[in-house]
Amino acid sequence: MKRTKCYLRVTGIILLFSVSCLTAFAKNEVKQLICEYKTNPLGIDVMQPRLSWQLSASENDVMQSAYEIRVAGSPGQLNSKQLMWSTGKVNSSQSVSVVYNGTALLSMQRVYWQVRMWDSKNKATDWSAPAWWEMGILKPTEWKGKWITFGKSKEVKESLPAQYFRKEFTISKKVKSARAYVSSLGLYKLNLNGAKVSSDLFTPGWTSYKKRVQYQTYDITSMLKGKNAIGVVLADGWYRGNLGWSDKGAYYGDQLALIVQLQISYTDGTTESFGTDTSWKATSNGPVIGSDIYNGETYDARLELTGWDQTGYDMAKWSDSRVFDQSNDILIAPQGVPVKAIQEIKAIKIITTPKGEKVFDMGQNMVGWVKLKVSGKKGDQVTLKFAEVLDKAGNFYTDNLRAAKATDVYFLKGEGTEIYEPNFTFHGFRFVKIEGLTSEPALDQITGVVIHSDMKPTGTFSCSDTLINKLQHNIQWGQKGNFLDVPTDCPQRDERLGWTGDAQVFSMTAAFNFDVAAFYTKWMGDVAADQAPDGKVPHVIPDVLNGEGGSTAWADVAIVVPWTVYLAYGDQRILEKQYPSMKAWIKYMNGRAGEKNLWIGDTHFGDWLAFASNNSDYTGATTEKDLIATAYYCYSTTLLAKIADVLGQKEDAAKYQKLAGDIKTAFNREFVTPSGRLVSHTQTAYALALAFHMLPENLVEPAANYFANDVKKFGHLTTGFVGTPLLCKTLSDIGRDDLAYMLLNNKKYPSWLYPVLQGATTIWERWDGQKPDGTFQDIGMNSFNHYAYGAIGEWLYRHVAGIDIDPEMPGYKHILLAPHPGGELKNASAEFSSMYGLIKSAWKLEGEDFVYEIVIPANTTASVTLPQAKEEQVTVNLKPFTAEMKKGMQQSANGVTLALGSGTYQFRYPATGLGRK
Repeated sequence: MKRTKCYLRVTGIILLFSVSCLTAFAKNEVKQLICEYKTNPLGIDVMQPRLSWQLSASENDVMQSAYEIRVAGSPGQLNSKQLMWSTGKVNSSQSVSVVYNGTALLSMQRVYWQVRMWDSKNKATDWSAPAWWEMGILKPTEWKGKWITFGKSKEVKESLPAQYFRKEFTISKKVKSARAYVSSLGLYKLNLNGAKVSSDLFTPGWTSYKKRVQYQTYDITSMLKGKNAIGVVLADGWYRGNLGWSDKGAYYGDQLALIVQLQISYTDGTTESFGTDTSWKATSNGPVIGSDIYNGETYDARLELTGWDQTGYDMAKWSDSRVFDQSNDILIAPQGVPVKAIQEIKAIKIITTPKGEKVFDMGQNMVGWVKLKVSGKKGDQVTLKFAEVLDKAGNFYTDNLRAAKATDVYFLKGEGTEIYEPNFTFHGFRFVKIEGLTSEPALDQITGVVIHSDMKPTGTFSCSDTLINKLQHNIQWGQKGNFLDVPTDCPQRDERLGWTGDAQVFSMTAAFNFDVAAFYTKWMGDVAADQAPDGKVPHVIPDVLNGEGGSTAWADVAIVVPWTVYLAYGDQRILEKQYPSMKAWIKYMNGRAGEKNLWIGDTHFGDWLAFASNNSDYTGATTEKDLIATAYYCYSTTLLAKIADVLGQKEDAAKYQKLAGDIKTAFNREFVTPSGRLVSHTQTAYALALAFHMLPENLVEPAANYFANDVKKFGHLTTGFVGTPLLCKTLSDIGRDDLAYMLLNNKKYPSWLYPVLQGATTIWERWDGQKPDGTFQDIGMNSFNHYAYGAIGEWLYRHVAGIDIDPEMPGYKHILLAPHPGGELKNASAEFSSMYGLIKSAWKLEGEDFVYEIVIPANTTASVTLPQAKEEQVTVNLKPFTAEMKKGMQQSANGVTLALGSGTYQFRYPATGLGRK
């Protein structure tokens, strides 16, 4: 073994030692402690939280052989006998979602925990640094604050002024800790002693308000003084604002309401609790005179209530609040992640359009708002309007926003340079038109503020093709713009709803790009809450379409998304929680299909926005909705059989497995000819039949040939929302990477790269949202930020780069690493931050060699496939395979497959047969 010499100078003496000696000083350690997918979560209501950690290893092939967790009421008690829970040494490699099973947890209780582990050599790590979690208010009866409101109930025809609530209170003792528990009907912002309490936005979040309303917990210990003032602003938001395209507000209610509870613990051991009641004062005579998610915000700085959230404010013109009749039973702690301002973007240029409009180009279709910097006279009005694109002539274009006004209006107070950001609205835009300036606009006059749910980025993909890299950029920005507390279809027009079909087809791509475990856990709770008694799942969640639902591929989100979360994070609990909802959806489909097991005749969206043509002999790729419905009926039933097996529901598993078999038989009898041709001879039909394993073995090859021939005949995709996510994956599954790469690399309409070449910076709703001549598609449905077609990202990660999941050991406990070079790519690389740590799969063609670099995190294993490799020609980390590596190694015509433990590896071998496919 070659050793690198290192030198260390200590007080004039030079010491020589080998790098390998450093390893002796390195050691394994436990890090990244999380509870319910969060670091030190404040205010949870999960009675048996799940604890996870990662292992930082100093060498290869490290597995955890045992662990020990201890939990206590304070850090000092962790190393004592006063423990709430101690597992003792547990012989297990489990380091993800270990369920707390200690002393029953109490409301507002903070507990501390730490963990240590043993490796395969039975060597223990040190105890980790302590982490903690804190419980929220667990019982409705423990709320001391009352729901309060202001004003009278009335019909809501337009956005109403924001409401301001305030209360002063005095503290005479030294504070040990203090919490504020806050919720509202409508959106709120919380201030204390003149300062914002949190950077969270759009609280309390959007849920099925009639059944579930989140509350937030804030640590206000450091903000308290002797005399204090608390202030809360309420606005319409999703609760009372416009929702849907009916131009009608107040879907959930016409009155806003607030509940606050302050819980203070003093150093003398006493506690105090108080909250909202009729002593709180309120007004609507503030600067936010209208704020609507679709239409924007109007803010009059002349009406600012200076000092309203500080002590000593004159409340002579404020009114009494009154108690609002609202049950506390619907209050829940947050399950997802908060919305935050994530980054700022500078405008790249100012455009004067042919119409003379002054327009800022942000260079990126983004979601959020702009921060305006302006000066002028008192009463001057500056108007900001938002658009995704310019029209063919280069003018500001908003027709595709439909009824959404997407306009912010600011009235100056005339006091030097003024900074304005809206409070309770957001826009989807790249271009900003400014009106009302008294001088030419300056490039630094506005700054884009990007907002979305604060999901941790987990995945990256890049390759040698710059257009595909831009496609990946667009996919990720499409997700950021539409994952704003719920997975919306679009962020700009009068819709922005949680369409289930979009979320279903994109769910695995979403789980590669960002950590969406908590995000989906929260949203799936609303899926179950809004599901009809007969099992029908609404089209949008939260449901604001009065129960409309039951469309195949859309409603199947009830099963597909929990299964995705299980695969990506090893999360069995979401399967347990959603199991009744899943069974109800299958029961609904079973009732619609009847004894023949064919779901025929109902209304569905079908292969939404599939390729259409004006040719008289071919109007487009129309796939029968009955075929799609029956295929998805079978697919979801098959998944539920697997889920039942995971949960130990053996009778259910057998029942659903049999039902799936009966559906397949009916499907083939109704929709498949004896030669393997489908009655709908479309790419989507074949992709569904093959991907969902609907066909008998003797018809798979004929159907695959029909599928491939259709792709070759057109030379482009013809699929819509249902078929597109399955397209390249299914072509690869039947051994036609050549066609999958052909579709990926296609630059003409319809394709993934056509919008990129048209200047897209997000994914479009339609393949031809903007036509080659610069004109646009139908204004009624033409979003330029619509992530569904971005589901191709899953194939880029799993197939091109080669990071895949083993369903038998989900959550990347066992990783499948198998790259697939092709499409004239010279390299491709993906990284993914799993629950265990970083996974990397990166290949490149280097001279005459194929070079493949991988990273396998500690406490996991991987099956690695080296495409077209011959064992004797491969080096790993510049050496031949070791005897240990050769154990279980398999050589086939397609390459070498071997099993590896954790570590970093580089493989190199001749690139014969690799490259262009």
